[in-house]
Amino acid sequence: TLDFWRLLYALLKQIHGGKWTESDAIDTQIRFVKSALWYHGYGRPELYRLPSDGSAGSRELLLAFSWLLHRISLLEWLLARNRVKTGDETSVCMCEDDLSHSEKGTTEMAPEYGIEDRVDVRYLQWLNGRLRFQWRSLYAQHQELCKLLHKIHLLTSGCHVDQILGHFSVTETDLIRQPENYKQLLQLLELETMQLEAFLEWKQLEPVYWQWMETVLDNIAEEGTMCKSRDTHVEKSRLPKATLCCPWADSLTGQINRLSRDLMTLHDQLHELVTHRKSAWCEKVKTRAEELQKEDFPAFVGKIQEAVELKLLDLSNHCAPKKNKMHGSCRLVFRSKHSASKIGFSRSVSKERVPAVSATEVIRELQTREASLQRELKQLQEECRQRLDEIAEGLDGVICISP
Repeated sequence: TLDFWRLLYALLKQIHGGKWTESDAIDTQIRFVKSALWYHGYGRPELYRLPSDGSAGSRELLLAFSWLLHRISLLEWLLARNRVKTGDETSVCMCEDDLSHSEKGTTEMAPEYGIEDRVDVRYLQWLNGRLRFQWRSLYAQHQELCKLLHKIHLLTSGCHVDQILGHFSVTETDLIRQPENYKQLLQLLELETMQLEAFLEWKQLEPVYWQWMETVLDNIAEEGTMCKSRDTHVEKSRLPKATLCCPWADSLTGQINRLSRDLMTLHDQLHELVTHRKSAWCEKVKTRAEELQKEDFPAFVGKIQEAVELKLLDLSNHCAPKKNKMHGSCRLVFRSKHSASKIGFSRSVSKERVPAVSATEVIRELQTREASLQRELKQLQEECRQRLDEIAEGLDGVICISP
């Protein structure tokens, strides 16, 4: 059982990018494993009731390990993370997110907080400034890295035996300057080869493992443990105690309970809000109908058509299938001005043409997304400004000046 706890501790530490040693206390390892499993969504309460000395719970650990294999593709994730990178790579994401659509209208009504929950605005401004500073520092470092990569790719252009690449990477350039480092790289490649061979062997035996896990689940069902887990299904929304998870669990539990109460309050206010919106829209329609009789009706219709066309264009761009939807790490391939529009980020290296996307296309996609976010930001700012004006109208003797 202790070895199983240590195994899960080592695997989850690699996933979360933390440093770990075998000399870490067993209770610390168990607390981290429980916290990490809860973070990933593992809701079986029997695991969190296991003692902190690691003296019991081998079957629960087996279930948790199997859940990680299936839920987050644990082995594939570890192989991708520990892959030896001989080429210069960068992260490319051309996927669309639905945050702008799902968050629309969240500024209409904010939850009410008590005095103890209020945060000083100056502290938020300080956090915002610190975040901006860190972001600019990261951006400057990334720019410097891109300049160095471009310099290496430009100076080594035409030196690579692979005509598709045509230039050396940073690792290959370092091997040319210091040939004695090839032994370390060779050892890493041999280790990765052994891991891939072990993974292929596992894929052949994986069906047998899952059949065995089915028998384990059948035994649990016979013992009545599954019935007990159904009875405690309501408790899945609660976090384990601080002694079983982490020191900040009590505070987080209080926040989640408060959030649950806020959600219930919002649910109760929903019908009243809908009724209020309907009456408000009826008044607006009535007022606007009276204004239309005085204004130029064709010009007003033209404005409406223009707004509708913009929304339809945004919707068509969002729903239409896009080409070259790349996501993940891609290898940087330098091209001259004559061929720069052909290949910029490549998935793989071979003699045949590979799926790729140019840096210009990625930049254009990011600029389009930036413009869309800027428009949404202005719209949200205008809604907040109108909301503040409505609040200011109810304050007697107060004058609000926009910054």
